Amino acid sequence: MLDAYIYVFTSGLIWVFAGAGIGIFVGSIPGLSGAMVISLTLPMTYFMNGNDALLLLVSMYIGATTGGLISATLMRMPGTEAAIMTTLDGYPMAARGEPGRALGLGVLASVFGGIFAWVMLAVLSPPLSAIAVKFGPFDIFAMTVVALSLIAAVSQGSLLAGLISAAFGAMLSLPGIDPISGSLRMTFGFSSLDNGLTLLPVILGMLVLGQVLIDCEEVLGGTKAGRAEAHVSMHWRDITNYLMTYIRSSFIGTWIGILPGVGGTAASVASYSVAKATSKTPEKFGDGAEEGIIAAETANNAGTVGALVPLITLGIPGSVITAVLLGAMVIHNLNPGPLLFAENPDVAYTIIAGALAGNLAMFLIMVIATPFLAKLAHINKAYLLAPIVVFCMIGAFSVSSRFFDIGVMLVFACLGYVMTKARIPTGAFIIAYILTPMAEQNLRSGLVIYDGSFVPLFTNPVSGILLALAVLSLVWSLHSEWKLRKNRHIS
Repeated sequence: MLDAYIYVFTSGLIWVFAGAGIGIFVGSIPGLSGAMVISLTLPMTYFMNGNDALLLLVSMYIGATTGGLISATLMRMPGTEAAIMTTLDGYPMAARGEPGRALGLGVLASVFGGIFAWVMLAVLSPPLSAIAVKFGPFDIFAMTVVALSLIAAVSQGSLLAGLISAAFGAMLSLPGIDPISGSLRMTFGFSSLDNGLTLLPVILGMLVLGQVLIDCEEVLGGTKAGRAEAHVSMHWRDITNYLMTYIRSSFIGTWIGILPGVGGTAASVASYSVAKATSKTPEKFGDGAEEGIIAAETANNAGTVGALVPLITLGIPGSVITAVLLGAMVIHNLNPGPLLFAENPDVAYTIIAGALAGNLAMFLIMVIATPFLAKLAHINKAYLLAPIVVFCMIGAFSVSSRFFDIGVMLVFACLGYVMTKARIPTGAFIIAYILTPMAEQNLRSGLVIYDGSFVPLFTNPVSGILLALAVLSLVWSLHSEWKLRKNRHIS
């Protein structure tokens, strides 16, 4: 184990910094993604040493997750799916002239969550994975129901608008192949819909190009960006001031990251929702709350490292990117899973050490680069919009090499523009769009296992408790909105 750490922090550092730097750059560009750059890099690692290749790819993974907060904060365009929640408070804070402060909070939260999850990865991998793998389909379904019930947290004061948006997102996630029977549904005779609406074009259209259309209005209207601070406002006292938020969000992110197929987006949604529900000033969330940035960024980075736990101990990918990492291990003749620690302990501990080194490298690169990145707020958006559109086109086309996906992106760009103008939260739409297929597949798988009976869904301790939490969350949201309306009426 010690040899692995010595290797990573000596000769392996070049791959760590290269991976983290590339990941941050790619993650910060709307339209590109960590999964894309890792997939493109994978063939280049064929002739590399297996440990070097994994160090490079793991560091890219960590860097891309953090890089997403840059465009999410400065342009309200999440560079990665996991940064969706960061836009809710990061962009408002940057818009009022504090981009350095918003980025500083995000970077500090990212490294805290990543290192916290690394401790869990290094110390508790086998027992945590053993627990997570026992989660049945009904348990995972109940957990997605909890996440969906927390839609109110991203609805910014209008629960009804949030639920309408979520219902619309859930409906549009249904076309394609039935996850159980394998038959086609809701394709309306269009063969291009056989695999459904691909996630990346939907996100790029709704969140990125939709914002581009709004920014075009500002440019044409002569709106200029206000003067923003050029220095990074990052203080260690932020950790003591928000210590409970850091620790709670790290736990949530790590645990959800460990669960196969859930990912950093669900982790940041859950963490943000809990932070808002427990905050003394929940009304500030969505308007540049420091707690909101911390909760989102701590959780999504903890989820990134947490997803490595089932990968190296059980051979089960916890996210799309870890599925690519799984392929990298197979390519280099390694056996991920329970035998990895027995047959290739140096590889297992290299990945664990690489998670720590990757987070530290990410932190150093972001601290050095953030003062320059904050100055992006000074640049006239007219010079940025065209390259963003080009990257979005490339990103949408690269998924399946289809012009159809570009068309889907443009349609959702118009939809995102209309929803934003109508004050209907796009975040609720995206969250429901992502989580609904997972919820449906696990619910129907559970029904197949239990011969169509819903009873185990309520009698199983884990799923029963989670469903009760979902009901309490919905009731609490209704009560909070009623109280808010009442106070407004009185004032």
